[in-house]
Amino acid sequence: MNPGTRKELSLMARKRIPVILDTDIGGDIDDTWALGFMLRCPELDVRLVVSGTEDTRYKAKIVAKFHEAVGRADIPVGIGVPTQYDPVHKTQAAWVEDYRLEDYSGTVHEDGVAALIDTIMRSRETITLICIGPVPNIREALKREPRIAPKCRFVGMHGSIHMGHDGRPGAVAEYNVVRDVAGAKAVFTAPWKSMVITPLDSCGYVVLYGPKYQQVRASKDPMAATIIQNYRIWRNSGGIFETRSSILYDTVAIYLAYTDALLKMETLPIVITDDGHTKVDPKHGKRMRVATGWRDLQAFDDLLVARLTGGK
Repeated sequence: MNPGTRKELSLMARKRIPVILDTDIGGDIDDTWALGFMLRCPELDVRLVVSGTEDTRYKAKIVAKFHEAVGRADIPVGIGVPTQYDPVHKTQAAWVEDYRLEDYSGTVHEDGVAALIDTIMRSRETITLICIGPVPNIREALKREPRIAPKCRFVGMHGSIHMGHDGRPGAVAEYNVVRDVAGAKAVFTAPWKSMVITPLDSCGYVVLYGPKYQQVRASKDPMAATIIQNYRIWRNSGGIFETRSSILYDTVAIYLAYTDALLKMETLPIVITDDGHTKVDPKHGKRMRVATGWRDLQAFDDLLVARLTGGK
């Protein structure tokens, strides 16, 4: 880690870090776990959550209802840029079928991108922008107001360097990149104050099994209970729901928003290819911090379980 980044993280560790979350919640369930984890991280000061990709109003409903369920309606919700979608992707629709955004006791921004820009530009502190999905919202934000980039630390769950899903060797075109290649290119070339990503090399095999999963599943804590309620709907009960979580990719990006202590980090020059791969390219790549593995994955699992179930 370079001295400047170390100093910045040291200063942030002394106070809560202001963050914005951009999420494509409502498809894969890991965003829901990540949202809960973020809300339980005392290191983070959540200023805004923006829904992104596909039916963003449906996704904002999940965020808003989740906030209400866990007592965090103080956090504004932004509706992001909608994109084309297949209704089959609305995997948590049953949870919000009777919920109206108009009933959210907090603030809902119809133009989530404008809210994101405004939050960044008004902040006297560096904002950490956590992106755990494709990035059409961020592409649009950079188009409207390029000055947001130098005011932000970017933390993303994006890419695949040497490894695919479940720890399989070989890079793949990871969904959050290939779903919006133009957006990924815009983000991966923007002049962020700093940039860090967790590719599949570190986040693609984070799963809770056995007693750790059962601790979350059996917990009466509102955070854990709300996550498990959504997980049950997502899985339609049965199957792996009884014994393990799905892959919790996005939780790693939340962790990286405030520390990288448990991860193996490298500084790599990364470029986005036209087919959605994240390639190491010393000549053309943008240098960024990349989580390429773990120093102690079990310790991360323990932290995740403790925070979701009301521990520290």
